[in-house]
Amino acid sequence: MKIASWNVNSLNVRLPQVLEWLTDNPVDVLGLQETKLPDERFPAEAIEAAGYQVVYAGQPTYNGVAVLTRAPVSDVITDLPGFEDPQRRLLACTVGDLRFINVYVPNGQEVGSDKYEYKLRWLEKFQSFLSGELSVHSRLAVVGDFNIAPEDRDVHDPDEWRGKVLCSDLERLALESLLKLGLVDSFRLFEQADNAFSWWDYRMNNYRRNRGLRIDLILLSETLAQSCTDSAIDAAVRGWERPSDHVPVVAELR
Repeated sequence: MKIASWNVNSLNVRLPQVLEWLTDNPVDVLGLQETKLPDERFPAEAIEAAGYQVVYAGQPTYNGVAVLTRAPVSDVITDLPGFEDPQRRLLACTVGDLRFINVYVPNGQEVGSDKYEYKLRWLEKFQSFLSGELSVHSRLAVVGDFNIAPEDRDVHDPDEWRGKVLCSDLERLALESLLKLGLVDSFRLFEQADNAFSWWDYRMNNYRRNRGLRIDLILLSETLAQSCTDSAIDAAVRGWERPSDHVPVVAELR
């Protein structure tokens, strides 16, 4: 089984790219973030015509999440329990014996800002939600745009980013708290090339200069981590015409 995650930064713009990528990379489950579409405009028919079932939770202009699968979906959750929030950032579902949780973690804007505090509160509630999910599901994957670079090696210039949003101590502590629940960063299960990133700012020719961050993650429960045979970033997609600023990340499971 192959699972994947991709922040598409507007599915309205990048649906052709998603369909092209799936043709070349027929994964079993794909989580999308930043679809930026209300549910009534979601292109379900085009996705179903490509051989995928789809569930989604969207809103106009911002946020939005979706999960594409080759198998039936059940037990769908689209709201973070205990956190009243109109922003569509979470979609959890069950596919076969896999519990798949797709998230778009708040960006945080700037350390100390109201949006940064919102991000930390969201992550705290998400930790509580995940703890409950892990107590029920041994085969669990959490994928998405976490808007946190886990370590300095996930940042093109750690000194430049030190203390800033996406790399601040409190954000990294929040991510560590998720991992301590019993999750594993699939990418770090394997030897990886240096300077491997999943997001590059559109400005200043950052992709060509490989000035990026690894903030798109696939976290696996310990049971799933034992069955993971590969985890990779498809960085070449960033070079496509009209690309998202993020690229797909993929994990393969026995």
